[in-house]
Amino acid sequence: MSDSAPDSSATPDVGDLLTGLAARAGIAAQHVIPHGRDVAKIDLGALTGAGEGRAGDGAAEGANYVVVTAITPTPFGEGKTTTAIGLAQGLAAIGEQAVLTLRQGAMGPTFGIKGGAGGSGRARLLPADRVGLHLTGDFHAVTAAHNLLSAIIDNHLHHGNALGIEERSITWPRVLDVNDRALRHIVTGLGAKADGVTRQASFDITPASEVMVILSLATDLADLRQRLGRIVIGRDRRGDWVSAEDLGAAGAMCAILREALEPNLVRTAEGIPVLLHTGPFGNIATGCSSVIADRLAAHGMRRGGYVLTEAGFGADMGLERFVDLKCAVSGMRPRAAVLVVSVRALKAHSGRHRLAPGKDLPEGMLDESPQEVREGADNLLKHLGIVRGLGLSPVVAINVFPTDHASEIAEIEAIALRAGARVAACHPVGRGGAGCTELARAVVEACQEAADAPTVLQPLYRPQDDLRTKIGSIAAMYGADGVDFTPAAARLLDAYETDGFGGLPVLVAKTPLSLSAEPGLKGAPTGWRLPVREVRLAAGAGYIYAICGSLSTMPGLPAHPAAERIDVDTATGEILGLR
Repeated sequence: MSDSAPDSSATPDVGDLLTGLAARAGIAAQHVIPHGRDVAKIDLGALTGAGEGRAGDGAAEGANYVVVTAITPTPFGEGKTTTAIGLAQGLAAIGEQAVLTLRQGAMGPTFGIKGGAGGSGRARLLPADRVGLHLTGDFHAVTAAHNLLSAIIDNHLHHGNALGIEERSITWPRVLDVNDRALRHIVTGLGAKADGVTRQASFDITPASEVMVILSLATDLADLRQRLGRIVIGRDRRGDWVSAEDLGAAGAMCAILREALEPNLVRTAEGIPVLLHTGPFGNIATGCSSVIADRLAAHGMRRGGYVLTEAGFGADMGLERFVDLKCAVSGMRPRAAVLVVSVRALKAHSGRHRLAPGKDLPEGMLDESPQEVREGADNLLKHLGIVRGLGLSPVVAINVFPTDHASEIAEIEAIALRAGARVAACHPVGRGGAGCTELARAVVEACQEAADAPTVLQPLYRPQDDLRTKIGSIAAMYGADGVDFTPAAARLLDAYETDGFGGLPVLVAKTPLSLSAEPGLKGAPTGWRLPVREVRLAAGAGYIYAICGSLSTMPGLPAHPAAERIDVDTATGEILGLR
């Protein structure tokens, strides 16, 4: 994959390309900071006007704010990012202004099974190689800031432990943007006494860092600094929490992250501006792009343009966190939610096929079968209920694959229409914006309807609810009959409330492959309970997360990772094999 196609324009002057792209997003030229020929950062001065860029003002400044989510995906994903890119191009094709905000993909999955997170075909991000790799170095900044705190913790222990940190209570790992299962459990400080205190530790992948989600939720530099200071790394011998501020680390961490707080400007294959910023892990964090990027896009589109953003995984996980965490910080209210569905996903939810990451689709899934689509439709209907329950108007986007059959597409359309939802088939990969105009018109209609009769976002719980009630509300939205807490999880919930953290929002870390906590339960399962085995505090990010079932925050590589196929053409410098 290279940057040369599919881009219909000749290569313009660097300044003209970037300032012109920024102008399409409503961003003045003086705020554009070029990073090479085709990427820029946008300085935060673009949001320093009176009343602009402040969280909680409850508006998208006149823009049509639209969130893209999905039904429960297969291990292959259903093309949510690709559909979002195609929709932005489709809106432009029917004469509307649009800007897209997306989270940045991690390099670890790029070299593993999943590949990049920059779309596909005629609906992808450019420059493709930089989007798939380092971009402007934000992930490296998060890695460095996180590991600086790790180093300061161990240095503090080595030099006498003046704060009296209880070593076994330390929960702060190290991070690396590489899939490496051998680092999930490690021992540090081996060697001589001068090499540090010997203790058990671990590595997570960089997107799983609390620093990453802090960066995504921060509203400005001051907020970033305060959130970093609130990070807790463990307890002291008296049982009190120890913070990054206590260790004197937060200021230096903020210095490392100062420029990473500025959103990155890239473009789609058809020249639509994209603010690509932050990449929090979808399992244990929000899985969304940054609050700052969304507010910047809304400011630029404040005269009625469209701001499209994406929430990770399905509506059960990504959209719920988008509403209950991100919108609570940004104060922005979407007018519509696009729910991405595919034929193969509904066939998977019929329960007739077994899918596995890194394996080809079962041959039987490619056979024409509207019946299997109908059998898997409960999952679509459940997600439509979740979208409406959160106070949003759904638009079903059928992401069409070349192997789909017309009868299967027609079946999904009929199911969605019977459920009272707008629906449109789209072809973002093969046709780009031209293949997404029907979807674009449906989104315009939904936003116009919402503008005429505004709805109110409906969070699942109230801030004053106790933590168990909050978790129970999310479990009920999934379809669970109740929640089972391990004794250790129950004790920690009590401790968090005693220590003043009971007012924080919560999220549930579970498999994204099922509405339940068991990846093998397809459709819309009933008669199950949510098992919470562990709860963790992310005080800097400002939430508590409940871990259900097995969960790894450091992925491994497959037997033949994508890295084996990536190389460089030494004659041209072009990167080969990225996908």
